[in-house]
Amino acid sequence: MMILVAAVLLAATSLIQSYYARRGLLMEAEQRAQREMLVSRLRIENITGPIEGAARNTSWMVQMNLAYPDTLFSLLRNVVEANPLIADVAVAFVPNYYKAKGYWFEPLVARREGNVLEEMVLGSPSHDYLSSEWFTTTVRSGQPVWSEPYYDESGGRTMVVTYTYPVKDKNGDIVAVVGADLTLEWLGELLHDIQLYPNTYSFLVSREGQMLVAPTTEKPQKGTVQFSMPIESTGWNMTVIIPRNEIFRTVNRLSGMLALLQVLGLLLLGAIAFKSVRDQNKLDKVRQKKDKLDNELRISREIQMAMVPKTFPPFPERKDIDLAAAIVPAREVGGDLYDYYIRDDKLFFCIGDVSGKGVPAALVMAVTRSLFRTVSAHEKRPVHIVSSMNESMYEMNDSNMFVTLFCGVLNLNTGHLHYCNAGHNPPVVLADAVDTIPVTPNLPLGVMPDFAFQGQDCYIKEGTSLVLYTDGITEAENAGREQFGMHRLTEALKPESSVEENKKRVLDSVEDFVGEAERSDDITLLIFRYLGADESAVRKRRLTLSNDIRQIPQLAEFILAIADEKHLPSSLATNLNLALEEAVTNVMLYAYPKDTEGLIEIEALLKEDSLEFALIDSGEAFDPTAVPEVDINMELKDRKIGGLGIHLVRKIMDEVRYRREDGRNVLTMIKNI
Repeated sequence: MMILVAAVLLAATSLIQSYYARRGLLMEAEQRAQREMLVSRLRIENITGPIEGAARNTSWMVQMNLAYPDTLFSLLRNVVEANPLIADVAVAFVPNYYKAKGYWFEPLVARREGNVLEEMVLGSPSHDYLSSEWFTTTVRSGQPVWSEPYYDESGGRTMVVTYTYPVKDKNGDIVAVVGADLTLEWLGELLHDIQLYPNTYSFLVSREGQMLVAPTTEKPQKGTVQFSMPIESTGWNMTVIIPRNEIFRTVNRLSGMLALLQVLGLLLLGAIAFKSVRDQNKLDKVRQKKDKLDNELRISREIQMAMVPKTFPPFPERKDIDLAAAIVPAREVGGDLYDYYIRDDKLFFCIGDVSGKGVPAALVMAVTRSLFRTVSAHEKRPVHIVSSMNESMYEMNDSNMFVTLFCGVLNLNTGHLHYCNAGHNPPVVLADAVDTIPVTPNLPLGVMPDFAFQGQDCYIKEGTSLVLYTDGITEAENAGREQFGMHRLTEALKPESSVEENKKRVLDSVEDFVGEAERSDDITLLIFRYLGADESAVRKRRLTLSNDIRQIPQLAEFILAIADEKHLPSSLATNLNLALEEAVTNVMLYAYPKDTEGLIEIEALLKEDSLEFALIDSGEAFDPTAVPEVDINMELKDRKIGGLGIHLVRKIMDEVRYRREDGRNVLTMIKNI
């Protein structure tokens, strides 16, 4: 009876253990699959996002140059050269848009082997792009869209998906479609990295169910579990399928071992022996889990470190900025981050510190960095970037974690720095002396929705360095529980040293100070030096307007940008805008007769003591300076109609002159400053 009761109890115990072990392993497999798919989705969006931006920008440039079809190849070549992920880019026009070009007209620039660019004009009865899905869908919906996968015989000559963006004329009618092709080879390599178990396989399908990436291993016949994740920006769906026997391999093996041990325990009737075997078995299970966890953390660290830029110097071709950075996690993975990139001659940068440690902090770090890239691609004011990131992070902050962040945008032409501090350490300024930049603390990200973040700005002098860091440096402790502190950080920094030398000096100082003590927090450092504006980049500014009075408001932003570069008072900027509006309006009204299309180019030459504006158009000969001076003291009834506009321009500007050159009107206006 004792053996029978023991056998029943042992069998029941085995069944219960097996049930909960299987359930736990299944939950673990789902969590791992979701983590891997999230990382893969972020990597896909980091690739498709720039493709979408390139197509959108190309659409705008084509729209501005509709009157000059012969410039399209140069435009498309620049797009392909600037975007190495694009296999080819084309502009497909509606039938007979340019009668001289024929019924079909699709200029295309494709990347060939050896990174050689090939230009061609497509469109014929055998290549009728007008019936292609990517063209018809975009024209019909008027919205950008990712196409279904297809083999591109004329362009990239491989399997591609196309992101299309409509091109509209000034009347809002769709006249062409910009298509940027993305090859599918990289998708296969990316999904191949999702290898949770030996026989795991994954695939990616389009929104219409077409297979983008097929499984790389043979499909199991039965007994699988499936996990999916949509990619909203493209409409694709990612799926990971895991054989159940792979998930439960350990528990199946464990069940067999337990059965054997139970038989031995029953035969020997040795409770102590049975308990010893069970304890040893549990120890093996814990060791296996620990080894598996260590391996997962190692992979997570590699993925995390791949997310932050680490090529230095990052911009060797530029003469206006030098930058260095480093991140040293205290554990296998950490919660610190930094990021930077240059857009429109502006350095966008940030540094942040996630509350907490380990894997949760690393996941929040990945989301924060992705949000910074996504939001800053459409915003140029740090306060708006931080506010938008805060709203997104608060909505997903179920774990009550927060992020301190310092975000800045440095105009490399002027040294004007806009920044917003979300509860982070104030950066150190290295100029003639070592000091900190004044900051408004604000709240960290993810703490409170609708928080009114306050932005700040200042000017960075030529040769000045800015040092951004996390509290893992200042709060690093040695064996005696003494902190590294702000004073040791400032002592390690030297204004005359390069950014790389200062980075190495700080990291070495922290390492020497901490010694053999255990690291308690991540160490992150971002240093850049503003070397001064490139004179060839700031001497000229250009704006092109169509002969449309609705484009006049663009002048205000153009003048404000110049005023910001030259540090002009707001009153002078207002007067300059008023003078240019009057001059441009006169050109639209008199140089181009009614219903005549044309362009007006405004060139601004920024000199040390003056501003020179040249208005150039190809309209009818029109000399506004020929209008006689207006006597504003005369009675209104005795005064001739007209002339007040050029009178205002003469009063604001110090010199106004006109010439007719090569069939174009050139009006030059000079203002001494």
